[in-house]
Order: sequence, then structure tokens, then C-alpha cells
Amino acid sequence: MLDNILLVGTGYMGNEYAKVLKGMKIHFIAVGRGETHAKAFESTYDTPVIRGGLDAWLKTDPALPHYAIIATNEDQLAPAAIALMERGLNNLLIEKPGGLTAQDVKKVGDKARETNTAAYIGYNRRFYASTQTAKKLLTEDGGVLSFNFEFTEWVHKISEAQKQSEVGRNWFLANSTHVIDLAFFLGGKPKTLTAFTAGGLAWHPAASIYAGAGVSETGALFNYQANWGAPGRWSVEIITSAHRYIFRPLEKLAVQKIGSVAIDDIAIDDALDVQYKPGLWREVESFLGDTTHLPDIHEQVRALSWYKKINGADHL
Repeated sequence: MLDNILLVGTGYMGNEYAKVLKGMKIHFIAVGRGETHAKAFESTYDTPVIRGGLDAWLKTDPALPHYAIIATNEDQLAPAAIALMERGLNNLLIEKPGGLTAQDVKKVGDKARETNTAAYIGYNRRFYASTQTAKKLLTEDGGVLSFNFEFTEWVHKISEAQKQSEVGRNWFLANSTHVIDLAFFLGGKPKTLTAFTAGGLAWHPAASIYAGAGVSETGALFNYQANWGAPGRWSVEIITSAHRYIFRPLEKLAVQKIGSVAIDDIAIDDALDVQYKPGLWREVESFLGDTTHLPDIHEQVRALSWYKKINGADHL
């Protein structure tokens, strides 16, 4: 059995990771801050929670395991990752996007390089059954010719507390990059990109309407749009010479064949995505084994250049 994994954070995502680790029968050490979350976590997973937060626990000079999953709130991702790297723990899975701001992400990247740490970013949608199935089909089709995606956010579903926080001001990086990362994972990273923005919200002044297009490193043309003040939803479409593959919702995969207007569902083995938070089992499995499809912190730092361009802001 793998030795202990350190799980930092006992809120929503901490619970989702704990469920996966329990399912894998991997023992873990849980560290949290809030008493309410800690009690609920202990009740659900029959696992003790070390209270007081990561910094307080590290001051006790504990023996650290070889792996850690950081599942805190966005504002604590970078401080937690840096604190663990400074203590010599050099195998990290950090919840997306790796920090609250672009500056935070860059700090994590710099520290990872300095300490020779393998630090990965938890974009779980890369590991959906729909995504993994599509990757195989795209190869069989001979590659991607073009793709498009939408990252409209349902602002009515975002809590007022989040809107009034720094997380709200950085919602594009914190949340919308889920879709953008998935689209570029499937279609190819941008080689050139032209972006347009408009609007803006009181809590997200950078922009609220987005459109743009470009060419991927593999030569595929792409375009995107989003309007946070209008109806819409997350979606990705990947187009080959024979098929249009449609992710709408992202957990499902449909196909349109050339010469037909019919759109048919593709059967996928999504049992793990039903039992656990979609993609999370395979994401953790990748972290502990073959990390080929798991983005590392340096890939995330490089991605900041096009995230900043898409968001159209002076800061990210």
C-alpha cells in the first residue's frame, strides 16, 4: 500500500478527494482550519482532522509523507504549496488553478523549479470518461482540424460571498479556465490568438463578454465566445475530417458524422464519474502513476499568457 498522503483542506474539494482516497484504500492525513468542516469531515470519513491549519501543524515538525494534495480555498493554494515545498515535500497535486492570481501561480512555479518539485494542477475535466474516449477517437480520425468552445458562466449560481471576495474578481482564472484548458488539451495549445472583450461586472470588472479565434500549435483553427450576462453554458466541439465531437455538457460525448445532421450520443464507461466527482478518480490515479495528461505547474505558468489575453485584463 502507498504510504500516507497529506490532504490539505477539509471543505468541499477536500471531501471529494477524501472520497476517492478512501475508495482507493489509500491512507491519508487530513489537515484543516475550520472546526465545522473538520467535524463534518471526521463524521463522513471516520478520519481524524488536524485542526489549526497547515502552518500551525508544520510548526510541530511532523514527519511528512511523500505526496500531498492541496484542496484549500483558492487564496490558500499558493501559500500551502510553497510551505510544503520549503519543507521538502516535492510531489504535489494542487487544485486548479494553482493560485488565486497569476502572480500566485508564478510564485508556485518559481518555488517548484527552485526545489525540484513535481507540482501538478488538478484540472479534472481532462480525466472525464468523455474526454478520455474522445482522445482515442480523435487519433483514429487522424487529428483535429478545428474546434470551438464556450465558457459562459451562470452568474446567478455564484454566491454573493464569492462575488464580494478576491475569488470573484479572479473568477475567470479560478473557474472559466476549466473549459479553456479542456479545449486546448483536446485541440492543441494556441500558437496565435486574437481576443476581444466587452462589458464587465461590478465584482468581475475585467470583462463579461468574450470572443476570439486563433490557430493551435498543431495547425487547427479555433474560435470561442462567452457572455456571462446572457443564456449559455459550457461546451466544447472538436472537428475532424469525419466527425464533430460535442461536449455539451462536458461530462457527455455526442457525435455528428459527415453527411448527416443527426447528433448521436456516444456510449462511454463513466461509472467512476458517476460514483465520484467526475474525473477525480483518474486524476488522482494519474498523480500517483502516469502523469502524461496531468498539467504541471510550469505548463500552467505558460498558459497564463493566453489566459491573460483572453480575459483582456491588465492583471489576472
